[in-house]
Amino acid sequence: MSPRARTFIQVSVTGALLTLAVAPPTSAADRGHSVPLRIATYNIHAGAGSDGVFDLDRQAAALRALDADVIGLQEVDVHWGARSQGLDVAGELARRLGMRVSFAPIYSLDPVTAGEPRREYGVAVLSRFPVRSATNHEITRLSTQDENPVPAPAPGFGEVTLKVRGVPVQVFVTHLDYRADPAVREAQVADTRRIMARERAELPGARQFLLGDFNAEPSAPELAPLWKELRDAGTGTPDTYPAEAPVKRIDYVAVGEGVRVHDVAVPEEPTASDHRPVVAEVSLMRKAPGRG
Repeated sequence: MSPRARTFIQVSVTGALLTLAVAPPTSAADRGHSVPLRIATYNIHAGAGSDGVFDLDRQAAALRALDADVIGLQEVDVHWGARSQGLDVAGELARRLGMRVSFAPIYSLDPVTAGEPRREYGVAVLSRFPVRSATNHEITRLSTQDENPVPAPAPGFGEVTLKVRGVPVQVFVTHLDYRADPAVREAQVADTRRIMARERAELPGARQFLLGDFNAEPSAPELAPLWKELRDAGTGTPDTYPAEAPVKRIDYVAVGEGVRVHDVAVPEEPTASDHRPVVAEVSLMRKAPGRG
């Protein structure tokens, strides 16, 4: 992986020990042509539920119920402020779930009081597998922290590299622009495709996943370029937003070449966040057709 944006990686020591204990044993299928993986995405609304109440116990329970090996998180606070009790939400959820964590901030601001941790907000990946490397890529953003923002490159497109029973895996987690005007999302999709193509070239044979809140439905024109290299694993699944009574599907597990999708679900979780999670059962082909 070539030097680019600053790398952000946090590892839960407790998670590392627990993962060794709970990781399923290698099966005959693992030693053959494919490797099973359960992967999910969840916009956690900075730890607050659809009722607006910050409750990490409730959210950790919802995440635990997914029983996923890898989870992409959006709207993650790390010492951001009062709304999340000043906690490192990414690290705390990892600790409770016994998983590793890699956090990629979109915003990293000076603390209100000198000597306190930086105020950060962004995306994260939780993983039962060791994180081999992590990068915080820049994509086009329209900042919510500037009074008169203009589209400009900014961090918060997280990537982690894993090795899942011998198969290299690149997991990307994103949160695309929420505004009605699709122009920024169009630029973000172009940036995403460019970055993922470059990463594919740098690690031949890696299986790729794009997890996140795209803030657009599957048929949105601005998302169409993504489906040239990726497949929407959740086709035909229920809507994901808002959590209490969903009316649109804007949260995605997208898979690249060499990944077979067996099942996808949107759990009926109406309260832990303002989005519902998406979880997919997939298998990683050890060799994609015509590829290594």
